[in-house]
Amino acid sequence: MLDVKHVTKQYGQKNVVEDVSVSIQKGKITSFIGPNGAGKSTLLSMVSRLINKDSGDIVIDGKNIKDSKSNDLAKKISILKQSNNVNIRITIKDLVSFGRFPYSQGRLTEKDWQHVNDALHYMRLEDMQNKYIDQLSGGQLQRAYIAMILAQDTEYILLDEPLNNLDMNHSVEIMKALKKMVNELGKTVVIVLHDINFASCYSDHIVALKDGKVVKGGATEEIIQQPVLKEVYDMDIQIEIINNNRICIYYT
Repeated sequence: MLDVKHVTKQYGQKNVVEDVSVSIQKGKITSFIGPNGAGKSTLLSMVSRLINKDSGDIVIDGKNIKDSKSNDLAKKISILKQSNNVNIRITIKDLVSFGRFPYSQGRLTEKDWQHVNDALHYMRLEDMQNKYIDQLSGGQLQRAYIAMILAQDTEYILLDEPLNNLDMNHSVEIMKALKKMVNELGKTVVIVLHDINFASCYSDHIVALKDGKVVKGGATEEIIQQPVLKEVYDMDIQIEIINNNRICIYYT
């Protein structure tokens, strides 16, 4: 269990995240949704300790993250941010091998390479593992970054808008891969999504945020409701049930 308890983050005089409490269940996909400036990415960064909170507590499996050594935390929780700029010319396989750093410190063992190979296989990158990352499409590169996170072999995987700038085909591919990781590998995935239909179709739980506060959190069918979405997005959003999924129609 990952528990966020009364967490606040302030920049200047503005509370970007204000007294937020969230419980993330193990072995599920939990999506953070909400408009720009809702605090979703900031909250994710605090959970991974990339940025410091101003107050509150974040507890993973009973241990406060402030009491964990960085290397130990990196074996428990991994994060993929929106901007991932690797400024050296490396292959996909080399990129994925970076995920083993908390274990290998750069000196990869046979076991480390097995994790790398498993991650390449899982993200269907084996045939192109020797390609340089500057030769990849946006979707291929994102799969490579997710393979790197998978090679890190953490129970908790945090993803900050992983579908950003991807076409529909690659977006579906990424979400299916994440669902597969949860169902087959027992991973716990926390993901920031802008597209509420992807959140609706692939999430087990959704946390809706606005202005740095939690509007409502719960099972997907509890959040993808007209009154909740109206409060979050200030829009009247029609909801249709298609193939047992709650699909939001907000284009008209």
